[in-house]
Amino acid sequence: MTACRSGVAILLAGLCVLPGCATHIRDRDSVNDLSQRHAGVQLGPRPAWLVDDMDEGPLKERLERCEGKGLNRSDFSIGHRGAPLQFPEHTMESYVAAARMGAGIVECDVAFTADRELVCRHAQNDLHTTTNIVTIPELNAKCTQPFVPADPASGLPAKAECRTSDITLEEFKSLEGKMDASNAMATTPEEYVGGTANWRTDLYASRGRLLSHRESIELFKTLGVKMTPELKTPVVDMPYEGDYTQQDYARQMIQDYIDADVTPRDVWPQSFLLDDVLFWVNETPEFGRQAVFLDQEAITPETSSLAYMESLKAQGVRIIAPAIWKLLTLNDQQEMVPSEYARNARAAGLDMIAWTVERSGPLEEGGGWYYQSVTDAINNDGDVMNVIDVLAREVGVIGIFSDWPATTSYYANCMGIH
Repeated sequence: MTACRSGVAILLAGLCVLPGCATHIRDRDSVNDLSQRHAGVQLGPRPAWLVDDMDEGPLKERLERCEGKGLNRSDFSIGHRGAPLQFPEHTMESYVAAARMGAGIVECDVAFTADRELVCRHAQNDLHTTTNIVTIPELNAKCTQPFVPADPASGLPAKAECRTSDITLEEFKSLEGKMDASNAMATTPEEYVGGTANWRTDLYASRGRLLSHRESIELFKTLGVKMTPELKTPVVDMPYEGDYTQQDYARQMIQDYIDADVTPRDVWPQSFLLDDVLFWVNETPEFGRQAVFLDQEAITPETSSLAYMESLKAQGVRIIAPAIWKLLTLNDQQEMVPSEYARNARAAGLDMIAWTVERSGPLEEGGGWYYQSVTDAINNDGDVMNVIDVLAREVGVIGIFSDWPATTSYYANCMGIH
């Protein structure tokens, strides 16, 4: 193991990412060079391509005027799993891409391994679609459901389910990240790990270095971005193995930031479980102050009411994060406007974060699940900028998760949102 002068070595497939380390990235770039190279923001052609696709109007004209202007990182732009539109999610490469695109905050979804170490994965049970685990016989055999080939004659699809809790941290780190996909009719493991959607790409999937939660913290510090870890809801029964409770899990995640000497104002811990958020609010209030309640409850008169929002605020919740569609609706002129849910959350004094843009593929047919409440106003890819604009100016969100942070970074820089 290569030593770092800080006394803490973080190895990412042979890479030490802490400032001052003597190792080199692929024998070429020093860690200090890495930090310097990512100090600037590089948005690439997509934001301008989206603006070109917009319907004519004042917003398009304003966004066009911003092209070529100086760019800065913005906390409004949150890297959802990094930049998974084109990079394998929750990998070093995906996180670095998000930082390059101006994301001021980057997400590590947190799951635990068999030896109770925390790692960055979107779900505890997604290794079969986000890594190459099924192609490694000795690790595939440890999966909750090892790979079973499809039966083309009967039409039965292939089966597999591999959990972080099926393997140790060391075994986890031996895997390679890939685009989140699978081939349902695969007859071999090598076929199964294919299936990437045609609006994504495998162009940048030739390497995908997986990270522990602690490694992600050190990488984010090096890149100069803030952090939003999400405590993933376990798929195993808790307490795990009879003695690892949900509170142990929630406490361990926060402890990693304390141990890494990260200031609480640079961390937004998240969970879909309100009990997790309230645990942080009450046990670690300095981190609980920015704890985010990911609200996936169905819209009902009760769950969108002012009374509901005020009850969350009274319990210590300050930030609520629903899907985009819950924050938007259409008025009589078929224009996007804040929903009753959004108006009541704002009236109760809750900050809001929206998820997720750039996750739906081409928007010509209405955008799918994420845009379901405003489908009739969505008919081209450029409409994502209209969505971002309404969320920012009218709903008043403090941030938006994106699978391609360059898009939200472009808007934030154009509008002066830092």
